[in-house]
Amino acid sequence: MLFMTSSILTLTPPENFHFRSLLYSHGWSDLAPYLVSDDDNTLRMVISLSASHHVLVVVSPAKQRLKMYCESRKPLTASDKHTIKRIVASAFRFDESLHEFYLLCRREKHLRWIPTIGGGRMLRSATVFEDIVKMICTTNCSWSLTKMMVNNLTMKLGVHLRDNIYSFPLPETIASQTEQWMRKEISCGYRAPYLLEFAERVASGKLSVEHLRHTPMSTVELYTFLRSIKGVGHYAAGNLLKLLGHYDYLSVDSWIRSQFAVIHKNGRRVSDATIERHYARYGKWRGLVCWMEMTKGWHV
Repeated sequence: MLFMTSSILTLTPPENFHFRSLLYSHGWSDLAPYLVSDDDNTLRMVISLSASHHVLVVVSPAKQRLKMYCESRKPLTASDKHTIKRIVASAFRFDESLHEFYLLCRREKHLRWIPTIGGGRMLRSATVFEDIVKMICTTNCSWSLTKMMVNNLTMKLGVHLRDNIYSFPLPETIASQTEQWMRKEISCGYRAPYLLEFAERVASGKLSVEHLRHTPMSTVELYTFLRSIKGVGHYAAGNLLKLLGHYDYLSVDSWIRSQFAVIHKNGRRVSDATIERHYARYGKWRGLVCWMEMTKGWHV
């Protein structure tokens, strides 16, 4: 696909927004089609406006705004530009207020660094579908394998834009594959039937997930909904909740256990119940407090 037109759009971020803290909030910026460039402080993403209209968007901070350099095969309409702004704003969590969270952090000396750097916003994908697919690819494996699976999905099932840039595959594209092909070409192992079933349900309209970022469902209801998706276990559901603005679950895994031991117990491992009790006093923000503590070294 050859790019023929370009546009520059801007967005005004919310107060206390910090671009770099968002990029390194968790591993999503390391997964295709995202690509971070530290040289010029940019994030590359691909937005699919339709099955045949894909836009390369390069986002960078510019004074009090974010600048979005957009390339596409055909000129962007006013509606296209509005959609791109909406998707970027949603991926960057512009619609989420962290005022209450920051008040909590300022009450405790060891957490004051979080509002100081504008931390706490966790980068999301362009769509909820993409977030769920990627989260399934994080379960029971190393990060390097997760990156391999997501890269394979993007490069083998996404649309090639130019150079090494591909869109993330649409639900119907994944759903049209066979389990054997998925296991061999994507290297997703036991996840193959889960990814296929999830993609088929979304593509056919049997399952709707894009509304979940603005659902009135309670955390418990949302957790139950996510767990109903085959391949989404307790760990994946808890982490997806964070991407949906619910921080009631810690999603303790081996990395969290080891980090907690180093930070709070001089290297001595403790039970998951002990970790849960430690953060219980933070209420609905306990999952975010835990995550920010575990990843402090990424930010400061």
